Amino acid sequence: MASYKLVTYAGADGPRAGLVIGDEVCDAATLTGRAGDQSVLGILQDWTAGRERLGNGAGSPVAGQPLATTKLLTPILWPSAIYCAGANYADHAAEMARASGRSPEPDPHTLGLKPWHFLKAGRSTLAAPDDTVQITGLSKTMDWEIELAAVIGLAAKNVPLAAALDYVAGYTIANDLSARDMGRRPNVPDKAPFKFDWVAHKNFDGSCPLGPWIVPSRDIPDPQQLGLKLWVNDVIKQDSNTSQMIFTLAEQIAHLSSRITLQPGDVILTGTPAGVGAARPEFLKPGDVVKLWIENIGTLTNRMA
Repeated sequence: MASYKLVTYAGADGPRAGLVIGDEVCDAATLTGRAGDQSVLGILQDWTAGRERLGNGAGSPVAGQPLATTKLLTPILWPSAIYCAGANYADHAAEMARASGRSPEPDPHTLGLKPWHFLKAGRSTLAAPDDTVQITGLSKTMDWEIELAAVIGLAAKNVPLAAALDYVAGYTIANDLSARDMGRRPNVPDKAPFKFDWVAHKNFDGSCPLGPWIVPSRDIPDPQQLGLKLWVNDVIKQDSNTSQMIFTLAEQIAHLSSRITLQPGDVILTGTPAGVGAARPEFLKPGDVVKLWIENIGTLTNRMA
């Protein structure tokens, strides 16, 4: 089967699913002849058959439009949920412990702990490749976090660890933007169980840049062996590898699916490595350009305003 990347692009009559083949974007529904393939979510709802159709269609001599002049949108319009792994790289957990004056914690596996996730809203938080993200007035300590994002392709409930990756349609790049100074509610005691505000901290318009496309899972056989880097204004801030995750993606899928049914199109952000602004301390300001790269996937860029 021919290789391709799955995108949502701005068509003449609205968003359309497309395949990036070489330096062109080809309309997915035109390639497959199936009306349901006009949206990425529609394709994912029928992923078992859809991946075969797309793979076969990608080898067809159908003319596309230049990628360089095509506006790419958020790859999925819209996921029902975005699950975000917290404290899932050992180096990041250690740097955050140092920043808050705490001793490093042991590997959660040794304590019998499971992966830990919070949620981002499935629509309003998303920002497309090259979108400008408005941060003025939201936070004085806006932080960056590069994350490998896995896109679910099959409904998953009580998935065994050994089969967990079979439920992944593909992979993309996410920036888990974080309003650090909004994470704790004012006028609430520090030790109160109601001190933390995850909505303000992690959920605001544009807080989850995602893209530029979805690379099918068949083209990334091991998601735990991918280099990842983040730059702010061409200065590298994060430089690591997904092998540094505490809980693997398979462990995350198995655990999440024991609690709730993961749906096609749902996105799992798998955690961020060391190098975040909070540990420096250094934070984003209007005009900053943030570029993220993950091996075998590509580059995602956004400007802050």
